[in-house]
Amino acid sequence: MEYIYNEKQVVINFSENFCKNEVEVLNSDCFSEVFTKYIDNLYKTENQAFLPLLDLMPRKKVAKILIRLFKLLFCLSFKDLEATSNEIEKSVLEKRYKLYDLVQDFYNYWRRIERYSVVLSRATKDGVESSSFIQAQSEFNNIVLSTYRTISEKLYGEKFPIYRQLPAGVNASLLLSKNEWMPKESKYAFLAKCEAIEQIVIRPPFISYSAKNKRTGTYPEVFTNPIEKVKDKFEPKSYYCYAAKVGSALAYIYFHRDYMAHGITIGNLFEFVPLNACKNKKPDLLYIFGADYEGESEFYYDKEDDIYVGIAPHNSSIDYFGYMKKMLLTLYNTKMIDQGNLPIHGACVKITMKDGTKKNIVIMGDSGAGKSESLEALSEMAGDNISAQLTIFDDMGTFKIENDEVIAYGTEIGAFVRLDDMTSGYAYREMDRAIFMNPDKVNSRLVIPCATYGQIMAGSKVDMYLYANNYDEECESEVEFYNNADEAKKIFIRGARRAKGTTQEVGMTESFFANPFGPVQREEQTRVIIDKVFKKLFENNIPVGVLHTRLAVPGMEHDGPALAAKKLFELIESK
Repeated sequence: MEYIYNEKQVVINFSENFCKNEVEVLNSDCFSEVFTKYIDNLYKTENQAFLPLLDLMPRKKVAKILIRLFKLLFCLSFKDLEATSNEIEKSVLEKRYKLYDLVQDFYNYWRRIERYSVVLSRATKDGVESSSFIQAQSEFNNIVLSTYRTISEKLYGEKFPIYRQLPAGVNASLLLSKNEWMPKESKYAFLAKCEAIEQIVIRPPFISYSAKNKRTGTYPEVFTNPIEKVKDKFEPKSYYCYAAKVGSALAYIYFHRDYMAHGITIGNLFEFVPLNACKNKKPDLLYIFGADYEGESEFYYDKEDDIYVGIAPHNSSIDYFGYMKKMLLTLYNTKMIDQGNLPIHGACVKITMKDGTKKNIVIMGDSGAGKSESLEALSEMAGDNISAQLTIFDDMGTFKIENDEVIAYGTEIGAFVRLDDMTSGYAYREMDRAIFMNPDKVNSRLVIPCATYGQIMAGSKVDMYLYANNYDEECESEVEFYNNADEAKKIFIRGARRAKGTTQEVGMTESFFANPFGPVQREEQTRVIIDKVFKKLFENNIPVGVLHTRLAVPGMEHDGPALAAKKLFELIESK
């Protein structure tokens, strides 16, 4: 394929055909299709700003006539173009400033589309070699900018006084290759024909919009392999494989190209694994996102091959990054529980004081409990009083008992942050690295890298373990500690919170151990591990308590986490 286009996104195959100059852009089928769709939308929406201009031409020929005029503007001055044009073209050129406005509007239309390119390691003579993969994205951006500027300036009548170097080409580009990790007789052999991602280039700011902006439900475990549902209808050319480290596990994530934004966003959240490092290696986790089947998202443990398998159907109900992320966490957490480790839905931060003292604080709670918000408030409030603050995990981690200590490990190298409850400047500070999702909607999110894989997997001794209470309006202190393990376990296992609109839930809710992604599906096994971990924490005199974030208390969305952070910092300084 040279390109795939729908109204939401365009995927251009630079290996098949790469536009090397402005005329090739205007001559391309992709430009013609996108511009024709734009003109159709003007008619469909009855755009009164441009319909008088369009009415000067036969409706079925509007796009063709205007593209011809754009091409002629590259070799003729506007005056010469007027002199050589036919009657219809002259009537259009008489409205040169309205035509100029249409060019600006189309340029904005193009830039609102999510634009991606792919480059195959096996490039053709008309395409891009993999060695020039990064350069190709910059060249294409410059060619598109030049095309727009040349046409605009000739219609405008003079050079622009100010030039803005906007990302006009593609938002991101993928270098693709093969990873045939399974033998031909394997039940997973049909996946071998998919292209695997070797490199990704992102041009920030990267902003995507999805059909959904919140997640619903959990993932049930099934006991027949869901691979059997999808393998006969699987179209390899429609999927890309991203190899990632989810905690200590190797994961292969196959996503349909219709969900390209979610597939690329994984790179900000999970450690990328180069193809040469996973050649001939089977994964611990396998996820097919956007598979062709009727049904719900589900997972399965393949004991024969020791692979945790997840699938999600191709429909608008899963068009939200939370569905990509949470299934991977469910698969990983289930694996951890089977190994006798305890998944923690929360945040862990390593704080280094000015005197060199280090404290590892873990705050547990379900979505919207105020974990991230309290840690961000702590960072802002403490300022120079803390010499360093490192996020070990900001959604999901794992407790392991090692050398008679409870040790925390991370799962992700990034954070999936809800912007609504962050300070107003947070998004701007992170704009150069973050991937933004639905920024103008409730529950808008950004995904930002915040630690290296080595840092999250180094193992951090737990120095304080708190449950994030976002619902109690009154409390004696923002931080309260428990005297024994049984008292503490009741609160943590209950997993209560007041929903904040991050999922479909409303009002007060409860979830076993505040973690619907593994512990709920393996409750009996998890309870045994909880007993061991809490016993060890209290044996070692590790403070275990509750942090009153009050994030869901009306009027306390910002003050609640700030007060909690202030009290938390006082305790860190004193201990």
